[in-house]
Formats: sequence, C-alpha cells, structure tokens
Amino acid sequence: MQFDALVVGGSFAGLSAAMQLARARRAVCVVDAGAPRNRFAAHAHGFFAQDGTPPFELLAQARAKLAPYPTVRFVDGRATAARAEGDGFTVSVDRGDTLTARRLLLAGGVTDTLPDVPGLRERWGATVLHCPYCHGYEVADRPLGVLATLPGSVHQAVLVADWGPVTFFLNGGEAPDDATRDLFRLRGVTVEPAPVVALEGPANGLDAVRLADGRRLPPAAMFVAPRTRPADGLAASLGCAFDDGMTGPHVRTDAMKQTTVPHVFAAGDAASMAHNATFASSDGVMAGVSMHRSLIPGF
Repeated sequence: MQFDALVVGGSFAGLSAAMQLARARRAVCVVDAGAPRNRFAAHAHGFFAQDGTPPFELLAQARAKLAPYPTVRFVDGRATAARAEGDGFTVSVDRGDTLTARRLLLAGGVTDTLPDVPGLRERWGATVLHCPYCHGYEVADRPLGVLATLPGSVHQAVLVADWGPVTFFLNGGEAPDDATRDLFRLRGVTVEPAPVVALEGPANGLDAVRLADGRRLPPAAMFVAPRTRPADGLAASLGCAFDDGMTGPHVRTDAMKQTTVPHVFAAGDAASMAHNATFASSDGVMAGVSMHRSLIPGF
C-alpha cells in the first residue's frame, strides 16, 4: 500500500500533523521509535490545557484520538533509511517494514548532547533542566545554577534569574566580558569560575555542585543548554539543507514546513530553533495542512 503521507516521528509534531491529514481523509502512516525527547521529564508543563501531565500520557491520549480514524496506521519502530523513488518515497524500518508514500514528514526530533560532568546525565529532566518555562516554576525561589555550555548560556542565566538567584558556572571556561558582567550585576547573577567536578545528591536530586577546589555549592537545580543534532540521518540522506541554530543544526524549511527537497516536509525540534512541546505541536499542524494541500492539484 502506498500512503498519501508518511510521518517519521510520533511525538508532538508528528501526531499533530497526522491529525490534520486524518481529518482530511488521507491515508497516513506514523512511524515511531517510542523515545520522545522529553521522556526524561516526569511532567510536561505549559502545554495548552494539559499543564503537569506526564509526557507519555499526553502521547497516549493523542494516539487514542487518532486511532478511530480509518485512514491512520501506526508502525512502531525506528526509520533507518529514506529515499526518493518514483513519485514518492520509500522508508525502511528497523523491524523489517518497507513503507511508501507520496509525501514525507520528518518529525523525529533531536538528540541532546550533554556536558561530560559526572552526575549530570542521570539528573537530566529532574534537577538538571533546559527550559525555565517548562520547569522553572517548580524550582522557583531557591538557589539555581546555569552551566556555561554555549554562547547562549549567558542569555539563559539572565532569563533564569526571574525564577531565583543564579550562579553562572563557567566550568573553567572564558570569563564574561565587561558588558555581560554589568548585565549579570543588574540581574543578580553570580559568576563562579572554578571547574565543576560533579553534581551530587540522592537519586536524581541535587544537593550540591562540587568544584575542583573542593568547595560545594548548593543550587536546587542546574539549567543546561545542550548541543543538539537531528535524532536520525534521514534529512541529510535525502539532501535537505540545514541551518545553524543556537544549539546545533536544524532542517531548513519555509513557512509551510516544506524542506529544500520537494515533497519532503519537516517539523518539530529538528526543524526549529525554538524547542518545546507547544512549538512542536504547532509546527506539526502547519506541516500536516501543508502536506494535504500539496496533494491537491493546483495548490
């Protein structure tokens, strides 16, 4: 069977796109590996009418809403290859499926590359956090840390200061310039130059940040901007162009979520500089509508 649309990635962007296509009565297949980016977080915050709902519960609800549509099919697995073939595309799935479709949506998300600091990875999504809009409210009014990882970490520290007093951990990196120090003083951000040796505490809790000189500082949470890359190599293998974002490369799309390869669309974190569930879902809605319109002669 050839589908009208094949969606690679069954998280917020992919399922939002699939809903638009299903309601347009188009045959759509969603391929999903079951590993959404926010799987490390206990709750998703800031999502319309669903604040505080666990991420997997949100995705299960979305799947349940899609399941009654007769033109929708789900394939659980990881898409390993994609190629243009005839007037459409063929996608291989690791469990053995070979799927074909007239249109292709890349919504597989990104992979986070975290700093190599002992104790950091196991706290990711709990007390090591990325987005203050997603998690800042829960740790507000307590000492907070921001670990310098990217040039944008300075802006992250200035932002996070609205939730609590911030220590900016240079981790042995370059000291901020005078203008940044003035901004930090205005925002009450303290600069800590010593390298970070480890994050300490029971389970995924954070009791202290241990420094190379032996000191232990007690932020309640550490905010980190990880480097990101697309979670799969499908866009690159298809010849899609990329743009450099604040945290890493993302697939280039136009306002309709069309990539530089005809009939290949992209949505979600892998195709945007702005990363959270609401942005991804909105991206998916636009991609789904655009894919449907592209299937209609004359559009």
